Amino acid sequence: MLQAAYAEILESGFQAASLDRILAKTSVSKGALYHHFGTKQDLGLAVVEDVIGPQLAERWFTPLQQAKNPLDGLIQLLDEKIAAADERVIRYGCPLNNLMQEMSPLDENFRQGLQRILDRWIATIAEALRKGQASNLVRADILPTEAALFIIAAVEGCVGLGKNAQSLSSYQNCLRQLQSYIRSLAP
Repeated sequence: MLQAAYAEILESGFQAASLDRILAKTSVSKGALYHHFGTKQDLGLAVVEDVIGPQLAERWFTPLQQAKNPLDGLIQLLDEKIAAADERVIRYGCPLNNLMQEMSPLDENFRQGLQRILDRWIATIAEALRKGQASNLVRADILPTEAALFIIAAVEGCVGLGKNAQSLSSYQNCLRQLQSYIRSLAP
């Protein structure tokens, strides 16, 4: 159910997402849907918490926490995003960013749920940069939280620019420039 809702929200946006289309992709009845999720908003918040959050953890948090050198780890993550980029990324963009743009000004519960994920992302990158500073792998003058915020803003900006331009190369070139910034954080 959550995966079907995630796909529908990614393709249509939350407000235009259709519960009927979600149900058509599953074997769940409308009654069962409302038994588990009292409202469409509850379903959307579950997608944020139980699908988008874990995806980000798998794709960003865990690999970065396991990286011996945070800068190499970030560059590697971006290499993977560049290599795996396809028309789907350009067509649909980032589900987290899409929901931030669409729902944050409209719904405080969505905004807070999305912010919790962003806070974890910022904290994960900032902690990796702090550890890198302690190991002399990251410049001492870098402010880890501010650098983490900038890195995330740049990643999300690259996705948004590529999506709007419908240009895979714009997206990939933007991420390559972000890699240059990350390399500049080395002593």
